Amino acid sequence: MHEAIARKAGLSGTDHKYLGFIMEKGSMTAGDLAKLTGLTTGAVTGLIDRFEKKRLVKRQFAENDRRKVIIVPESENIMELFVPLYKEFRSRSKDLMASFSGKERKVIERYFAGAIDIMNAAIQSLTDKK
Repeated sequence: MHEAIARKAGLSGTDHKYLGFIMEKGSMTAGDLAKLTGLTTGAVTGLIDRFEKKRLVKRQFAENDRRKVIIVPESENIMELFVPLYKEFRSRSKDLMASFSGKERKVIERYFAGAIDIMNAAIQSLTDKK
């Protein structure tokens, strides 16, 4: 689904994923984005160029070190691009959740909270071994 939405927005699936990282984490350096994504700094430069061309991010010099460039998400433009593409999905998901009882929603919530904890532990374990 994310790949299809990304294509509709004029991005690749991986670009969509990395844009999500930028939205979630906020402003960061290209080096920080490289560490977060596992991409080379050269690949991150290309990624930022593509995002900047679509007005999804902007480059901003750090105040204390003009050699350092901060990648700043253009949140309004990102939302303007993606909100309409997720509209039907969000509506149908809301309807689906409304079809469950409060007790059933608690079980679903407990499952997802536990699954997220397991994934975070797996990520931590994998990154600790580097």
